[in-house]
Amino acid sequence: MSEPTALGLSVRTGSVMVAFTAVFTAIMAFTFSATKARIDASATEEKMKLISEVLPASSYDNLLLDDFVTLGPTRELGLDEGGRIYRARKGGRPAALLIETTAPDGYSGRIELIVAIRADGGVSGVRAVTHRETPGLGDYIDPKKDKNKKSPWIAQFAELKAADIPGCKVIKDGGQIAYHTGATISARAVTNAVARAARYAAANHNRLFAAPSGSKP
Repeated sequence: MSEPTALGLSVRTGSVMVAFTAVFTAIMAFTFSATKARIDASATEEKMKLISEVLPASSYDNLLLDDFVTLGPTRELGLDEGGRIYRARKGGRPAALLIETTAPDGYSGRIELIVAIRADGGVSGVRAVTHRETPGLGDYIDPKKDKNKKSPWIAQFAELKAADIPGCKVIKDGGQIAYHTGATISARAVTNAVARAARYAAANHNRLFAAPSGSKP
C-alpha cells in the first residue's frame, strides 16, 4: 500500500471538516427549530404579564400584541432608536395605548418604561421595564423593589385623569406625585416621562389608532 500523498491528506482532511460542519449545522438548525416555539411563547407570556400590570384584561378584547404601530426615533418619548405602541380596543373602539417610552435622566441612567394611557386620556398604569437606579434608594420606582408592597410608589399614576396631566410632576416641582426623600431624581425622571407619554397619546390619538397594524403612523 502506497503512502498517502500530501494532496490526498489535504483532501481527506477537508472532506472531514465539511462533513463535520454539515452535521453541526444540521444539529443547530434542529435545536433552533425545536426551541424557537417555546422561546417565542415564553417571551409572549412575559409581555402579556407586564401588560396585565398596567391594563386590565377586561378593558380590551383584541389581540393586543398583534395590534401595534412602529415608531422611528421619537424625541418626545425618549426613543433614540424607535419603539412600539400597542393599541387596545374593545368592540372595535379605542380603549388604550400602551406606549414604550424612556426617561433618559434617571439617577443612574436611562429608565425604560411602559405607560398605558386610556382613551379618555387618563393613565391606566406604569411599569419600569429596565433601570439601574440605586438599590435601596431610587429603585422603588420598580414595584418589585419597593418595600411598600401594599401601596407601591408607582401605583400613584393609575389614579391620574386627563385633567391631572398638566400637573403630573413630583410634589417638589409643584405637582401631586409623592416621592421618597433623598431619591427625588428617580421619581422625577419617571414622572416627567409619564407626562410626556400622556401628552403624546393625546396629541396623536386618532393618527395612532387609524394606522395599519405594524406600520409607522
